[in-house]
Amino acid sequence: MSDDWRSDRVTAALEGRNPTVLAELDDAFAVIGDVQFLPGYALALTKRPGVDRLSDLPRAERLRFLADTDLVAAAVENVCAARDRAYRRVNVEILGNTDAFLHAHVWPRYEWEAPEVVGKPVWLYPPERWHDPATTLGPGHADLRAALTAELAALR
Repeated sequence: MSDDWRSDRVTAALEGRNPTVLAELDDAFAVIGDVQFLPGYALALTKRPGVDRLSDLPRAERLRFLADTDLVAAAVENVCAARDRAYRRVNVEILGNTDAFLHAHVWPRYEWEAPEVVGKPVWLYPPERWHDPATTLGPGHADLRAALTAELAALR
């Protein structure tokens, strides 16, 4: 599959062309992250094309998006805790500084992370971690994808 879906991830998800989609939720798509240097990284992706920030949504829709984000976070926490005894916690962030579409990052954090980053935001990881072919989402993550998908279904 070509990477054209990356240019408009929301529309691609709505059209069934975004291969990172794990599940369609009420007001968001649960998607697995393009990078997996912290295994289990996932996002809640808006289902509304053109929505840039949380405040673009009416309050009721904001709350539904946040509820879906909570569901993704719970799934990540449950799966990561079961798969790795060094799992510590999940961090949830809505930033939007780079990609102009509403999405919430769900980052699992682990005891095995290097001391210089373990207590800091994920964004302070060195740039090479973000482009490491060994941790780029691929076929080797099929079991993780399946576990996250199954957990999302169980939690709904």
